[in-house]
Amino acid sequence: MTAPLLEVRGLQVAFGPKTVVEGVDFALAPGERLALVGESGSGKSVTALALLGLLHGARTQGQALFDTARGRRDLLALPERELRGLRGDDIAMIFQEPMTALNPLMTVGEQIAEVLRLKRALTPAQSARTAIELLAKTGIPEPARRAGAYPHQLSGGQRQRAMIAMALACQPRLLLADEPTTALDVSLRGQILALLGELQRETGMAVLLITHDLNLVRRFADRVAVMQHGRLVEQGATAALFAAPRHAYTRQLLASRPERDVDERPAPPGATPVLAAQGLRVVYPTPLPGIRGWFKKGEFVALQGADFSLPPGRTLGVIGESGSGKSTLAQAALGLLARRQVGGDIRVAGHPWRYKAGADRPLRRAAQVVFQDPFSSLSPRMTVQEIVGEGLHVHQSALPEAERLARVRQALADVSLTESAFPGLLARYPHEFSGGQRQRIALARALIVGPELLVLDEPTSALDVTIQKQVLALLQTLQRERGLAYLLITHDVAVVQAMAHEVMVLKDGAVVEAGAAAQVLGAPRHPYTQKLLAAA
Repeated sequence: MTAPLLEVRGLQVAFGPKTVVEGVDFALAPGERLALVGESGSGKSVTALALLGLLHGARTQGQALFDTARGRRDLLALPERELRGLRGDDIAMIFQEPMTALNPLMTVGEQIAEVLRLKRALTPAQSARTAIELLAKTGIPEPARRAGAYPHQLSGGQRQRAMIAMALACQPRLLLADEPTTALDVSLRGQILALLGELQRETGMAVLLITHDLNLVRRFADRVAVMQHGRLVEQGATAALFAAPRHAYTRQLLASRPERDVDERPAPPGATPVLAAQGLRVVYPTPLPGIRGWFKKGEFVALQGADFSLPPGRTLGVIGESGSGKSTLAQAALGLLARRQVGGDIRVAGHPWRYKAGADRPLRRAAQVVFQDPFSSLSPRMTVQEIVGEGLHVHQSALPEAERLARVRQALADVSLTESAFPGLLARYPHEFSGGQRQRIALARALIVGPELLVLDEPTSALDVTIQKQVLALLQTLQRERGLAYLLITHDVAVVQAMAHEVMVLKDGAVVEAGAAAQVLGAPRHPYTQKLLAAA
């Protein structure tokens, strides 16, 4: 048998008195793909970061034997100087969120070139050329132009490709990929997966994939290791583990698919749509080349010809790839664009946006939003009481303090967060909660003002499968009880199948297919819709 490239024995990681990873054992052969799966907080990312010595203030025990050019070395016992030499050269890492992992003050080309200069001693000109070649290898369009872009100027898929290019710059023998596709739409997930597979075959590197996406694991990994509460509870070949899981926790993960539990009755005839659009068109100004750009701006059409009507108690699911116009549609629905950018007609509860703070305040109360990442959408400097009660200060400022506090407690109870279960709940800060609990806080913040419409922008993509199922069940219950209308923007077809009554498919800013969810998802007519569903 081939000697393992990496062999982890009895890995233990502790922060202060709390042990978060205990007794972890696994091996990874050259060219092998091992997936490490489990819920948030199970210890997946901590395990990977411990291998590279990137856990500040942690105590580690055990061994992580790695086959280096100087023989088998224990990564956990190496001095920082020697470990720094392995990072990037022999072991590279793709971090979960490229927007926070990339330097916002440097172009992506400069960041890749920096690795090449430091690790491979290339000249500035050589590193710049090689950076463009690496971006081209990842399939990023117009690599020379994208090399000169800053991270915020790229789409999520392009940023992730830039991260992959940086990680592979020195042709590592082991790649640690921490949730590399979490924030990407289904077709981009497939592309990134195929790209990693192709690059792996070319270089022969091993991949440790950390993810909660079980579909991705099924398609990519040779073996699977399941973590719960810092321990490995089951390991095995992917096909065998999916076919016959032995541990109860593994069976729970595999069974945690969203379930459809919505009111299927037709909308009441004559009811005023909560959200309606006719001929909706959105443009963004763009610079023109040459002297013309001194006097006028060009236009980029991000959305055109969108027509839809969303009654109370119904969900409109919007799907499409990155850059298709989904986020632009959400911004238009929430009145967050300038009047000059929006053409056609869009109305909330029968009223158009006036694009004036005072005139639009009633519509701001009627239309609320729940964002994709609850950690970044909640202020880290505000307590739960301040976060949830903020909307009352804006929309019902005359409320007595005692009544405002009672409403905050009720809003939190409505999303299953109570002080009996979470002592000191109101005085806690967002970082003291799990991802699913933070998303419930974000939902309570939106619900407290009594909205008629919730814009759900990828509300579960950052959550693991079991928490995702719980949040979707909560949303379905709230919709049945309150008659809420949802504009659901997501790249997860399983979420659309569970939640949506109607589906609209966007491509390059245009609606290519729309209709009842059963028809669009069950018998899609447009080739693009068929492609999205096949990728899922």
